[in-house]
Amino acid sequence: MALRFPVFSLDAPRTILLALLLMLATDSSRAAGWDIDQLMRELAQTRSDRALFVEKKFIAILDKPVESSGELVYTAPDHLVKRTVKPKPESMTVDAGVLTIERGRQKHRLQLQDYPELAAFIDSIRGTLAGDRKALERSYRLSLDGTPERWTLELQPANEKMLAVIRNIRIGGVRDAVRSVEIFQADGDRSLMLIEKAPLP
Repeated sequence: MALRFPVFSLDAPRTILLALLLMLATDSSRAAGWDIDQLMRELAQTRSDRALFVEKKFIAILDKPVESSGELVYTAPDHLVKRTVKPKPESMTVDAGVLTIERGRQKHRLQLQDYPELAAFIDSIRGTLAGDRKALERSYRLSLDGTPERWTLELQPANEKMLAVIRNIRIGGVRDAVRSVEIFQADGDRSLMLIEKAPLP
């Protein structure tokens, strides 16, 4: 007597497997055509944005990280504000080639052209937000990993002076939004900034 198995016992798993393979193939083909230029184009579409940040600085001589939090404001192409609320109020504003730092009643203005290493660091953030690959490649070698849904852009300093300060910068994001900035210093210290979109007022 021949045994007869229900049709679904063979066809259902096969159908599910084919569907999964098709989904993987679609994701792979979409990711295969995705590169730094496409990421830069997506980032460049954001003309202004406001976000909240929490930053932790891991310093070798301290037992626990130093934490700060506040707000980031970006307006294309080169206006960037980092407004720290905790633990102490402070603001850093970059407009074109000028960095303004305010702490209480004190205000300092620096011409970034006089501080090339500082300018390169600021451009790592500003250039990424602006989707400006040329600006980034003036100071860094770029490499991209991941998919459009979850990517990591690594910036490796291209000159010895910068390498003496920063080993590398790792920027993570989702689609056209930057979600983290991790900085690895040459002396072993590092900082991690987590970024989330600010709620609507």
